[in-house]
Amino acid sequence: MDPILAGDLADLPELLDETRHAAAQVLAGLNDRPVARPSDGNGADSTVPAVGVGLRGALREFQQRWEPKLSGSAGPRFLGFVTGGTTPASIAGDWLTSVFDQNAFTTMDSGAAELERETVGWLGQLFGLTEHTGAFVSGATMSNFVGLATAREWLGERMGISVAQSGVGALGQVHILSGAPHASIYKGLAMLGIGRDQLRLVPTQSGREAIDIRRLTDALDALDGHPSIVVANAGTVNTVDFDDLRAIAELKQRYPFWLHVDGAFGAFAALAPEHARLVDGLAAADSVCVDLHKWLNVPYDAAVQFTRRRDLQVQVFQNTAAYLGIPTGAPDFVHLVPESSRRLRALAAWFTLTAYGRAGHREIVQRNVAMARRLGERLTASGLVQLLAPVRLNVVCFTLADRPTAERVQALTHAVAESGETFLTPTVYDGKPGLRAAFSNWRTTDTDLDRIYDAITAACIGLDQES
Repeated sequence: MDPILAGDLADLPELLDETRHAAAQVLAGLNDRPVARPSDGNGADSTVPAVGVGLRGALREFQQRWEPKLSGSAGPRFLGFVTGGTTPASIAGDWLTSVFDQNAFTTMDSGAAELERETVGWLGQLFGLTEHTGAFVSGATMSNFVGLATAREWLGERMGISVAQSGVGALGQVHILSGAPHASIYKGLAMLGIGRDQLRLVPTQSGREAIDIRRLTDALDALDGHPSIVVANAGTVNTVDFDDLRAIAELKQRYPFWLHVDGAFGAFAALAPEHARLVDGLAAADSVCVDLHKWLNVPYDAAVQFTRRRDLQVQVFQNTAAYLGIPTGAPDFVHLVPESSRRLRALAAWFTLTAYGRAGHREIVQRNVAMARRLGERLTASGLVQLLAPVRLNVVCFTLADRPTAERVQALTHAVAESGETFLTPTVYDGKPGLRAAFSNWRTTDTDLDRIYDAITAACIGLDQES
């Protein structure tokens, strides 16, 4: 054995204690770490070390060279991209995931897959998807990809073919309808060989991102009975708008379509009784995407996909190698998702659900929603910005009240990020440039809300003074 590696093995308990101490220091200083640290593109060493320095040396070099470049995105004032943090229990679960290093793709050698099934079952209960089966994937993009892949196989089934066997060309024209799809839907269609251009945008309701049910009905009627895929939203990125899932599901009685619901973070509305109406009808979907490293506050990367047609999912993703076995009544995950190499992502989710339960995660949702609404009210009252849409759940979408040009909004985005106090992502809504403040971190408190508000308003005032 390499002597440096052998030395680390001999000192492993002490080295892990040092690593734990380093991690604890980072977490203790999270409130004071700059929330955003845009990369300067410098500092990368292009030469691989010829001789290693051991774990202790690597930790020191990381602390000197790279730790200062990492942002406080796990902290309470990072409001970009709908990024959650990591609960204490999920950190422990993620560390143990690496310790056990299970490839959770089969039941042949470990109980890891059973733990994943238990966790998926618990999540299904949270979202009312008790008649669905599911599996962990890396994120919303892969969750939507799996849902659309299964939908593609369903289209083939309607024609008496298997797309997984014959190829997407056997389908001919593919019809996909949606109102305000996430970018990952387009990416999924590209990866599946269907093509981005096949997605037809159906008009949304006036002043909304929710699909107009009457216009969707007209679009389905125009297909003259041809099977299609409808992609609905349970929480859009810009304004957290929700399609009327119940009304869309009822259309399935008249028209043949696969209903896929992108509920990446909006599905968590189901946890709070006062918001659960927003996802009424979710259980009628054929496939559902939920992203867990958002509002469940588990580490990257983790998401789950749900489906009613596991048999079609197996047709798409089954492996044929003899050493992997064949799909059974409860197929191994190697036959259900794209990856054959799968870290035990479910363990971090299992830990946080076990530690805090439905009630603990409901409180996070309710607190985040309350804070988003308070920020929206305070920003509106300041007169410096205007809301581009009502605060429907946990995202505040706004722009400058005075001269909201793309250049000025971009300058505001940079000024907020450079403050180190908070981080917002830019967007365009209804043709207007703006910013999004997305609340999803379990750490965020009223004190953080004050700092976020002060940073935004100070940046607005500074922008006015400069111009």
